Amino acid sequence: MNVAYVYPWDIVGDPSAPERLAALGVEAVALAASYHSTRAATPYHPDHRVLDVPYPAFYLPIRESAWARLVPAAPTWTAADAYLQARDALKAVGLQVHAWTVLTHNSHLGAANPDLVVRNAFGDPYPYALCPAQADVIEYCERLVQEILTVGEPDGLILEACGPMGFGHQSVHEKTSGADWSPTDADLLSLCFCTACADHYPSGTRARVRAAIDRTLPLGTHNTSHTTTTHTETARTTTTTTTSTNTTSTSTTTANATAHSHSAATTIQEALGSLADEVRARRVELTTSLRQRLIAIARSTAPGVPITLHANPDPWATGAFAPLPSGEPGADVLVANCWGDPSTDAARLARLRELAGPGQRVGAYVLALPPRPADAALLADQLATYAKAGATEFHLYHAGLASPDRLAALSTALRLHS
Repeated sequence: MNVAYVYPWDIVGDPSAPERLAALGVEAVALAASYHSTRAATPYHPDHRVLDVPYPAFYLPIRESAWARLVPAAPTWTAADAYLQARDALKAVGLQVHAWTVLTHNSHLGAANPDLVVRNAFGDPYPYALCPAQADVIEYCERLVQEILTVGEPDGLILEACGPMGFGHQSVHEKTSGADWSPTDADLLSLCFCTACADHYPSGTRARVRAAIDRTLPLGTHNTSHTTTTHTETARTTTTTTTSTNTTSTSTTTANATAHSHSAATTIQEALGSLADEVRARRVELTTSLRQRLIAIARSTAPGVPITLHANPDPWATGAFAPLPSGEPGADVLVANCWGDPSTDAARLARLRELAGPGQRVGAYVLALPPRPADAALLADQLATYAKAGATEFHLYHAGLASPDRLAALSTALRLHS
């Protein structure tokens, strides 16, 4: 099965959209039911070309009785029941509709509830990142899944950000690149020290993270861990390259001067040293618990609806593709991000294939937007690479944002691959 990703506003108000998507050669559409803020091009819509989405929203009717402390916001830029309108239009042309559900990535709820967000070792909050260690966040995610399945009645459920968000995040007027933080620094800045997380780490974790970020670890301490590093951990990749928070060090001027004399750790294992195993286990446990609770809710609410996970076999992963280092037998499809170097993406897919159980499918989340060219032959070659690595279906991003030339290239690539 091939799946094209779209937003509700790509469909609502554009009568030509369902047929255009069906002509791509996909069997299903991933339709956003809950999504974060964005600024989106709408190159086909008869009423506009750019749509500003200023806050995360829920695209189904909000039944107040269905929610607890955290209640999602309704959109003002499209209809309050946009998901239902778009779903019906897509199903009318024979397409399946899967509910694309973004879970812990919500700046609206995070800003309104700062006690529930991820905080780094310096205490800096990430308002876009609801921490899945918090009971209210877990309850929100459970209710979100239940409402989408009950009210939206999708043909499938796609879970994104089913775990902790991290340092990497796109935001308005991003101003963090000049700090020259490495990928390992980003991993360290992704560790949460909120009230629900901090006490679960071994003693000294916060201090060690801060010292590693500020380059004040004593020389020779980076290699104290005996942790085994998997190939998914050494080839660190992220789906975003920026962050929404500028982190300010609390170290003294003297410590900062000392920092420049020490080299950065090359992996998070080196940075954490003997603490790495326990910290990693805590992070994996956190994501596993949320994932399994949501799968249980989904199975009890809509037993026959297949569940897709956006996943990453790297146990240190954060963001849209949550860590899945040991597999998940409760899901039907495991989807890996394929927006980077095809060989690295293929290695990630191969690892997910190894983790997949009998009957589970593996999907490749394929980018059809820049920096990828609108080149059908190149796209077809990438699809072949991903299929060889174990992908049995392609999740195509993004059928509402892509230009006519890109959609044509994508459609041709699918035919060439088949």
